Order: sequence, then structure tokens, then C-alpha cells
Amino acid sequence: MLPKFDPTDQKACLSLLEDLTTNVKQIQDSILEAILSRNARTEYVSGFLNGQVDKQSFKNNVPVVTYEDIRPFIDRIANGEPSDLICDRPISVLLTSSGTSGGVPKLIPLTTEDLEQRMSFSSLYAPLLNKHIDGLSEGKSLIFYFVTRESKTANGLMVRTMVTTFLKSVKPTSSFLWDRLHISPHVITTCADTTQSMYCQLLCGLLERDNVARLGAPFASSFLKVIKFLEDHWPEFCSNIRTGHLSDWITDPQCVSGIGKFLTAPDPELASLIEQECSQTSWEAIVRRLWPKAKCIETIITGTMAQYIPLLEFYSGGLPLTSSFYGSSECFMGVNFNPLCKPCDVSYTIISCMGYFEFLEVEKDHQEAGHDPTAKPVVVDLVDVKIGHDYEPVVTTFSGLYRYRVGDILRATGFYNNAPHFRFVGRQKVVLSIDMDKTYEEDLLKAVTNAKRLLEPHDLMLMDFTSRVDSSSFPGHYVLYWELGSKVKDSKLEPNSDVMEECCFTVEESLDAVYRKGRKNDKNIGPLEIKVVKPGAFDKLMNFFLSRGSSVSQYKTPRSVTIEEAWKILEANVESEFFSRKIPSWELHELHSGR
Repeated sequence: MLPKFDPTDQKACLSLLEDLTTNVKQIQDSILEAILSRNARTEYVSGFLNGQVDKQSFKNNVPVVTYEDIRPFIDRIANGEPSDLICDRPISVLLTSSGTSGGVPKLIPLTTEDLEQRMSFSSLYAPLLNKHIDGLSEGKSLIFYFVTRESKTANGLMVRTMVTTFLKSVKPTSSFLWDRLHISPHVITTCADTTQSMYCQLLCGLLERDNVARLGAPFASSFLKVIKFLEDHWPEFCSNIRTGHLSDWITDPQCVSGIGKFLTAPDPELASLIEQECSQTSWEAIVRRLWPKAKCIETIITGTMAQYIPLLEFYSGGLPLTSSFYGSSECFMGVNFNPLCKPCDVSYTIISCMGYFEFLEVEKDHQEAGHDPTAKPVVVDLVDVKIGHDYEPVVTTFSGLYRYRVGDILRATGFYNNAPHFRFVGRQKVVLSIDMDKTYEEDLLKAVTNAKRLLEPHDLMLMDFTSRVDSSSFPGHYVLYWELGSKVKDSKLEPNSDVMEECCFTVEESLDAVYRKGRKNDKNIGPLEIKVVKPGAFDKLMNFFLSRGSSVSQYKTPRSVTIEEAWKILEANVESEFFSRKIPSWELHELHSGR
């Protein structure tokens, strides 16, 4: 467990981080011992260990599992059975993960004690950030958070996202501490109306522009949604500031009371300044121009979020992009000890007290090392990972997960003291599949990254994308939906057909040898297609998933869409279509080299 500390004592916090990354083996052994001794009598643990709580019995007898393996236990708790099926402490909330199981969000158990640990974990990072970025503590944070609708299980257990749980765990008596650190009042960030909340958080940020030391959002995609909202509504913001009157459509009591402390009088000078910046022909560096004292943008930019880095760099005007944490609904795991590194170099050091961590080695072709479906997977301890190898984290937590496969792929890049740090590679997830070919999320992201570079000379940017398999004709083929944007404001989006066809070919050339062989020799895969959709199409896609219970704060554009209602939204917004006109190359030896 994370020891108690004073988050305002920078020296003590940095010393604690040094200790947690030095005494890794001892801390990990004590964490596992504490988890097993606490939970030895639960139905799940006792079924495998029968009272034995030593480390070797744990490794020999407790299986490595996926969500589907433990789902029956979670469903039983959701339906009213006691928490001691899996945990000795009461489960206080079931977190809705951004991942799904059979199209339904996963439900991850969390105790109040574990929640408090995660909140402490978050505050531990601030002193590290202050150490690396001068002047960060002289202002406040404009971090955009949004709650999402919550529900209850049949027995009254709350079902929430992690962000909503975090925000609603701030007690009214301590909300003044939140307001000391954040520009947007806590009362506004917990407004249930996302649109009104976003509007008022932005308005607070504009009114307090000289007091903003950093900006951000949980994910890069959600921060860009906020920038797009600002682009669509800046004249209204200027009107509110110029007149000192809040727009009539803002009616939520929390938003009205929260903004009332900021919008106290007309400020035509500020309104004119914002208007001057926002009305320029390009929105390049708009963040730095509107918030001149900001030191960084803090948001997750690894994994699937890496594709948004060029857009963030375009809007940020050179502000550092800091990717602070690595974690999931299942467990908070690591921090970035070098927050000012290049986005491509971000690695997360595992903090040893947040759970018991093991790692399942996977090969570069995404298979488990020494893959044998009949054999037990081989896992190694945190201190035994090897630099340059790829792993899937396997976590054991105080909230009732035991040897649970998280599903991420991490590459070990080194050690900070005795704690390994990892680069997030992607999800171990097949996003497209035709015949013998399986395209993983990581490989699709790399292919699209290579292709979108062809847009840069034409002042075009890839705003977002997803994909699907079109099997309506033979042979089936991959379809990519691209939403484009221009670096020049109000210019027409007319992508050149030669450029777009070359983008199709570049994606194909970047995919693996199995795909390229299927295209060239076997002819069981048709030419790849890119469909350019209207601006705002991906907002409509997001709204569809939000209507199904997703959260704005945690929403990630799916890299493939299989739900018919979802891809029909995109089809209804297609403006132009392009096919690959060339056949990708392949060599026989590539199939054996794993490329």
C-alpha cells in the first residue's frame, strides 16, 4: 500500500518515489503477502489455494485469467451476493472500463481503500512535475474533466467510470482544496450536462487566462474535442465576456453558480483580445496564444492516443506535451519520471506498491512467448523483465483481481533505480481480419501514421480515423474512414485523388506480409479503401457511443467499428472514396521473419 505522505512537501514526495523504485522486490513481496493473507478465505482465492498464502503456491495454483474468466464472480456481486466472493473488503463501486466484453463495458471491482490509494497516487506526481517544469506551481490547472451518467446494480452498487468516481469522491468539505489548484470549480466539473460543463470550464479558462499554468484532459482525444468546441463557440464566449452576461442556454444550477464567481462584469478588452486570436486564418499555436503563461499540456499521448500528437503540436505552439500516468480501470501502475521527454520516448516506471505485478512475455507478432495453447503461460516478476522484450501486464489487486491480464502490450525500455519502465506499444487486439490476415491495433496505427505524412505538404491534417471490414463483395477489403482538417481556417477540404490513392497504397505497404501476400498472390483481399467523411462525422460517432454509456473523459475512438448502427453513421457522412491502385509488394522470407 502507498504510505501516507504530504503532497505539498515536494522533497518528501520525491524521496518516497525514490524509495518505491529502489526497494522493489521487498515491496512487491509484502504486497502479495498482504493481498493473499487478507483474502485467503474468499471463495475465489480459497478455491485455488485452500488456505495456503505463500508466493510459490500462488504462482503454481492461481491461474492467469482474462475478464471472461472472472466475469461470473463480478456478475454475482452485481446481482446482490456479498463482496467476499473475491475480496475481504466491501466493493464500493464497479468501474466501467473503456474496454468491452461482448459489446458491453467491463465492470471492474473497486474498494473505498483502493480508491483512496489511487487518489493519493495521482497527487504524488505533482511534485515530480514541478521539479521538471519551472513556474508550474505559480498558477492553476485547466484540466477538462467530465462526469458521465451513472447507474446502480440490482442491489444498489454504483456503476461509474473512473473519472466520475474520482470527481464525485471529492467531499464538499474539501472541494475548496480542489478550487485552490484548478481553474474550473469542482461544482462545474461535476455537472451532469457535458455540453454545459465544457462551455463553462472553457469560459472560466478564458476569463482566468493569465492564471493558467497548465492545460489538459485525461486523453489527447478529449482535449482535442475541447479545442474543437472552442473553435465552434468562440464568438459566443466573446459575447459573454464583452457583456458580462452568461448565455441563456446555460441553465444547470451547478454551472450557473460556479461561473458566477468569474463572470462578474463586462470585459470588452479581454473579449477583443480573444476575438483577435480566434479570428486569424490559422489556429496554429492557439493554445499558447490564448493562454500565454501555460507551461505544458498534460494528457495521455501513448498507445492509440499517439496518432493525435501532430494535432496537439499544431494547436499547442510548442508547449511540452506531458504524459504523466499509466493505468487502467483495473489498476494504477506507473508514472513518467521524465515528463519533458519527446512524445515518442515516453516510458512509465512501475510503482511497486500499487498492486502485485507480473508480466506475460509476448513475441513481436503478438503471440505469447513459446505459444502453446495447452501450456500454462509463463510469467515473470516485476524485477525480472528484460529490456527490449514485450510483455502483457498481469495484475493482482486489493480489490479482488488475481493474476488478471490487462490486455496492453508494453516494451521494457530500462530501469529507474530497480523499477523497470515501459513504453506503451498498444492493445493486444485484432481490429481487422480477412481470411488468414489479422491486423492488430498497433500495426494499423503505424500504417496510418505512415500514410498521413503524405497529407502534410497539402496543409491537410488527419483529425480522426477508424476502420471496418467490408465483406459485401468478394474478395472482402479493409475500409478506413478518415476525417480531414485544414491548417488554414475556412479553406475547402478537397483532397487530391492521387494523394489519397497513394495514402491507400502506403497503408497497404505498411501492413504485414500476410496481408500483402493476400493482396498480391492469393488475391483473397481486395484493394484497401479510404472514405473521407464530412467534418463532425466522428463527433456523431462519439455521441452514438456516449448514448450507450461511454464517458467524454474516457472516450477513445474505436479503431474498428463492427456495430452496424455505428458504421452506418460514418457511411451517411462519406464525401469521397479512394482505392489503392497499386499492388503492395511482399517477399516469402518476410512470412518467416515475423514482419
